[in-house]
Amino acid sequence: MHYLPHADRYQNMEYRRCGNSGLKLPAISLGLWHNFGHIDVLENARSIVRVAFDQGITHFDLANNYGPPAGSAEENFGKIFKDDFSAYRDELIISTKAGWGMWPGPYGDWGSKKYLVASLDQSLKRMGLEYVDIFYHHRPDPETPLEETMSALDLIVRQGKALYVGISSYKPEEASNAIALLKELGTPCLIHQPKYSMFDRWVEDGLLNVLQQNGVGCIPFSPLAQGLLTNKYLKGIPTGSRASSHRGNGAIDEGQISEDKINKVRALNVMAEARGQNLAQMALAWILKDKQITSVLIGASRPEQVLDSIGCLKNYSFTTDELKKIDSILH
Repeated sequence: MHYLPHADRYQNMEYRRCGNSGLKLPAISLGLWHNFGHIDVLENARSIVRVAFDQGITHFDLANNYGPPAGSAEENFGKIFKDDFSAYRDELIISTKAGWGMWPGPYGDWGSKKYLVASLDQSLKRMGLEYVDIFYHHRPDPETPLEETMSALDLIVRQGKALYVGISSYKPEEASNAIALLKELGTPCLIHQPKYSMFDRWVEDGLLNVLQQNGVGCIPFSPLAQGLLTNKYLKGIPTGSRASSHRGNGAIDEGQISEDKINKVRALNVMAEARGQNLAQMALAWILKDKQITSVLIGASRPEQVLDSIGCLKNYSFTTDELKKIDSILH
């Protein structure tokens, strides 16, 4: 059936300026890390993307290695884009990344110019796109000079293969150096994509300050600690969950879910209910409370989860007492 997006899709989504740039992103963006590979059902993936766009989610985030197998999330997104979204290309922000292992030999991983340029060419082919809106270096490379990696990002923008560039998982000092180099080259760093959730708060130790000082946006991934900050684990590990399925590709592992964590999740859940939210909505709201956060990346295995996540926008303000209580639960 031919897809026609909702006419009122922009009415209920909030859009936030990305750092000091001219670009605005939806407060909720859709990540295609899981559930979009060849091991997944394409029509379900298509439904998720359609529902997201119908709700004003204009930003779809990929990486070369998303799947499994690696590359397959981009291929499947390419099919969905061609069938449903090619007429709406100028309404979409599509991002991808390179920095993890993709092909054998010395040129298929990390941060060399050789790898980044080749990887983006492959990504564009898989997705059937002429350019991406944002291209990220996915993780710092301890062996390649930062100047080489950043000059590769600059080159890619000058070639017209990406409009903006970003970095992911860079620590505060690494981020600061990368941002300075990109500024010097004349291709400013648009955005940083760090892992950030109530259970993983490393970005508060300097990174958010670096981004604020330099006018760089922030789009956290894994805001729900890969499902831990949802009602899924309130009664322990359910059968058929990502934790019990051993999917690989960075999915949560049973070993990460301790009784102590589940007790914290239960206490947070009580708070969320008192706020009129479910736990996932509160966990997303807790990240979006900070105006420095441009957008938060959600994953979804069903279209309904997208609608549920967007519910967090109804209330993302917290009282001082609520924030203190959350901190005391987490410590």
